[in-house]
Amino acid sequence: MDLIVATRNRHKIEEIEVITEAFGFRLLSLDDVGLTDLELIEDGTTFEENSLKKARAVFEQGAGAVLADDSGLAVDFLEGAPGVHSARFAGESADDQQNNCKLLRLLAGLPAEKRTARFICVMTLLGVDSQPLIARGECAGQILKTQRGNAGFGYDPLFLPAGQSQTFAEMPSSIKNRISHRAMALRELGRLIGELKGGQMKK
Repeated sequence: MDLIVATRNRHKIEEIEVITEAFGFRLLSLDDVGLTDLELIEDGTTFEENSLKKARAVFEQGAGAVLADDSGLAVDFLEGAPGVHSARFAGESADDQQNNCKLLRLLAGLPAEKRTARFICVMTLLGVDSQPLIARGECAGQILKTQRGNAGFGYDPLFLPAGQSQTFAEMPSSIKNRISHRAMALRELGRLIGELKGGQMKK
């Protein structure tokens, strides 16, 4: 079954693709279906709102089944920030390094026990049932004082998952794709899909 992923972030698509293979999906990007210029607005106050809004924006173009996600980092000391603003934490045009530097400045001097955080991912699937399927996944951990690792993207070099010795940017993708917030959300989505009509999805 073809599935359009409502993102232009190749890193996200690659992570999703590894996990969705078991569901029998063939992932297509917005470019693959000719929606290169479609603007995806992320002005919701929750991950759920943004995920559903993006999925609907693509689905309304008649593109078939659509999977959209909204994800970010919630730092306890910052009362859940950067949250839905994770990608633009240091400004609308900020890159990953600028976002990471701002986070480090805000947490400067804090001991490890006060640097707890969670990566959150909410996925919305439209086009396989009459109602949207919405799944949430979380991965708890802490924010390190220095960046470690060159893989991954976003806040991965600063995020040490609970019970792990490597950051998301250090660990092999085979491990990250098993324990990440995105993996958790996809597993929950898989459970929801399995409940549809005795496990039979619409074609």
